[in-house]
Amino acid sequence: MRRHHVMSNQPLDSRQLRAFVTVVRTGSFTAAARELFLSQSAISHSLRTLEEDIGCRLLNRVNKKTILTPAGEHLLHHAEKILGQMNSARTELTKLNEWGRSKIRVGASTTACQYILPGVLTAFKDDFPKCHVTIEPGDTPELISHLHDRQIDLAVGLEPKHLEQLEYSGLFTDELSFVVSPEHPWAKQGHCTRADIPTQNYIFYSKNSFTFRMVEKYFAEDDMVLNSVMELGSMEAIKEMVKLGMGVSVLAAWLVRRELEEGTLVSLPLGRRKLKRNWGVISWRNRPLSHPEQAFVDLCRKATVNFGRDRGRTEVAEAA
Repeated sequence: MRRHHVMSNQPLDSRQLRAFVTVVRTGSFTAAARELFLSQSAISHSLRTLEEDIGCRLLNRVNKKTILTPAGEHLLHHAEKILGQMNSARTELTKLNEWGRSKIRVGASTTACQYILPGVLTAFKDDFPKCHVTIEPGDTPELISHLHDRQIDLAVGLEPKHLEQLEYSGLFTDELSFVVSPEHPWAKQGHCTRADIPTQNYIFYSKNSFTFRMVEKYFAEDDMVLNSVMELGSMEAIKEMVKLGMGVSVLAAWLVRRELEEGTLVSLPLGRRKLKRNWGVISWRNRPLSHPEQAFVDLCRKATVNFGRDRGRTEVAEAA
């Protein structure tokens, strides 16, 4: 009685497939054995086991030549694709390892350097311990210039007005508000008075900053000019000066989250119109991000997921 072959549900053995493809390519069991650093008997055993596994003959020997059977031709087509994909996978994994030894150059605003990047860099170093990261601080226009000059690979900052050859990937949107001491008259009355806005002493990081120009334009649209402006190159110094009642600042809630929770600072709306900023990562358009660069962007997004929702103890009263 004839026995029927029952085909296995197990995947084909990649070593047997490699032996089969090599025999077909070289046309010889001996040459295949030499190329694969195996004995000829090992090659013969692999092919015999493969034929038994799939239940059909793959090769015929005619006048010392190896000729494919129809089943062998069919399998060869699939085997070459399978082995090709396995080689591609190895190549990609090798690239990942090489990327892990590379470096990325990041430009970031001073605010991002202080409040966003520390946690991001800590997590990034855990994932890419051999990747060297350099940070170049600067305001958004400077960062755009550095990108165009190829001095940095990524920039973390405010969305620029003109992207040209660059690409912007958003992280979060925040809202700027007045920040004052709890002893300031505005804090005690729960709102600011329109007539008082131009008369205050204001404390900003820099009058050349993108944020200051946004604030200046915002009030100019209401025919107001901030006459007295002090510049301090430290966000912590700005907050301490405001706490002491030395002036008013305009900041986002996430920058003063702890102070708002402690009650050492109070946040008030700028007016009936909201002034919002878009934060994101800027890179070269049409240049795919490397694996560590994409991981860096993903960590920035994870670190800032709640920044746009953080209103702290911002008052809801509108400017009178």
